[in-house]
Amino acid sequence: MRRLSKSRILSYRQCPKRLWLEVHRPELRDDSSSQQAFAIGHQVGAIAHLVYDAEGHGTLIDIAALGHESALALSAQLLAEGNGPIMEAGMTAEGALAYADVMLPDRSDGTLRWKMVEVKAATSVKSYYHDDIAVQAYIAAHSGTPLSSISIAHIDNRFVYQGDGKYQGLFREVDFTETAKSRFDEVRAWICGAQETLALTEEPDMATGPQCHTPFACPFHQHCHVAQESPAYPLSSLPDLRAPRLALIEAEGIKDLRHAPDHLLTAPQLRVKQCSIAEKPYFDAEGAAADLASRGFPAYFLDFEAVQFSVPIWKGTSPYQPYPFQFSLHVVRENGEVTHHSFLDLSGNDPRENFAQSLIERCGMEGPVFAYNASYEASIMRRLAVHCPTHASGLRSIIARLVDLLPIAKKRYYHPAQHGTWGLKSVLPALCPDLSYADLGGVQDGRAAGNAYLEAIDPRTSPERKAQLESELHDYCQLDTWAMVRIWQEFRGA
Repeated sequence: MRRLSKSRILSYRQCPKRLWLEVHRPELRDDSSSQQAFAIGHQVGAIAHLVYDAEGHGTLIDIAALGHESALALSAQLLAEGNGPIMEAGMTAEGALAYADVMLPDRSDGTLRWKMVEVKAATSVKSYYHDDIAVQAYIAAHSGTPLSSISIAHIDNRFVYQGDGKYQGLFREVDFTETAKSRFDEVRAWICGAQETLALTEEPDMATGPQCHTPFACPFHQHCHVAQESPAYPLSSLPDLRAPRLALIEAEGIKDLRHAPDHLLTAPQLRVKQCSIAEKPYFDAEGAAADLASRGFPAYFLDFEAVQFSVPIWKGTSPYQPYPFQFSLHVVRENGEVTHHSFLDLSGNDPRENFAQSLIERCGMEGPVFAYNASYEASIMRRLAVHCPTHASGLRSIIARLVDLLPIAKKRYYHPAQHGTWGLKSVLPALCPDLSYADLGGVQDGRAAGNAYLEAIDPRTSPERKAQLESELHDYCQLDTWAMVRIWQEFRGA
């Protein structure tokens, strides 16, 4: 019998095929989507250790250094002694293994029991945490570790960091004691099912479906997708298709949106269907030009890049709030002259004051400021106005001049290659095939930009690597605003 980790048991809960592939065909996995989540979880866990062991009397079990067997042996010794908090205590029972984020000794009834706390980087209790904590509690209880309480500690996004290196108050605890214990029979069944799945000589025959993305993006989705026949235009490419309507269409055995009944589709969905059937784009050039006709010059094209910290690092900041560190601004004048301005702060210091000042200076006093999904830029500037009151008037002036290109694109243009989305990275290659984000090196989307920023401000990053990241960030953000210029030109008929 294999000894299954908690993560393997939860993989089985998501999809038995995922578990089988994790163990028997790990070379097929693609973990690109989970790397950031892992880094965030590691950072939050490190801060949790400081919070729950404020006096520094606890013990951190270094699994990487000790190996599983030694880590389990040390954990058992410390759990029997109960002399202080234990971080990453290992426990095993009935062919299953788990490491608890925080174990706190509790002698309130005169005996040694343990308060178990699982730390999560989210700002609320997610539905799948119920499975997670049930497995954790089951393994602990059946390993012979007496538990007085079982809790989940998640990030409290109301926490405001004071810049003093102290994070008391960052976490909010939610009690799961009774909920977790009530599911022990289920957990036992999951462990048995997982063991039976791993005993199979071939991967389970399971079609792709919602489990490929819920509760996590499966790293084997591409493997399963390639092995499964998929229509050229799946129903998932119909924009804003609600679950009840999707069920009605699928009930008729339809998988390709080109065969979806017209009476079950909205006007935008019908347009997507018609373009997909004809394999030709829809472009209301006259309407797009009319939408932009009243907008004068100079025309500004603005894009922000922002970062969200799970654990805030600057005074007066809170978890998971967007803090801008970069902007790109193209300016087109009536005579056709085009200039570009940018701001990028990789010092690691709070960039907001300098960001706001530079933005106001570069955006001038008049002329439309185009953005793509402008509500994002507007929300960033509203937050900046609160933090930088001396710049509030100038920021509000820019907000008043914002013009969103996204609604115009959704109303006036669609290409089958967009597959039901109107994001900048979908519209640009369809409308302007000479431009492509794929030609960029390294940073090709907003998530990668945030990761590049975090790496660049890390003191351990070499000067050479930091210079490379700076170049990649400039190229990416500049392409975002140049893409808007090109789309604007196409829509104006210029």
